[in-house]
Amino acid sequence: MAYVYILECADGSYYVGSTRNLESRLWQHQQGLGGQYTRRRLPVRLVYACEFERVVEAWGVERRIHGWSRAKREALIRGDYAALPNLARNRQRREQES
Repeated sequence: MAYVYILECADGSYYVGSTRNLESRLWQHQQGLGGQYTRRRLPVRLVYACEFERVVEAWGVERRIHGWSRAKREALIRGDYAALPNLARNRQRREQES
């Protein structure tokens, strides 16, 4: 099993990661042993997690979420899946150019 997760940092920013052991990785982040980004933004709080069968699937979703806007990440965190297509950056750019 593998997981994609989103942490909310003390400064309100979001950190997206993936791991095989969510509990252990969350503990590492909270102790300042995780990524350099979260180390400077403690404390962190888990706001989203999703389980996948294969590591490669979790990693692919993590990479995709890295490219998302803050609004789209927040829709995912809220579970507002219907809003996700409308929050796509390319779609917003096309609509602004029209």
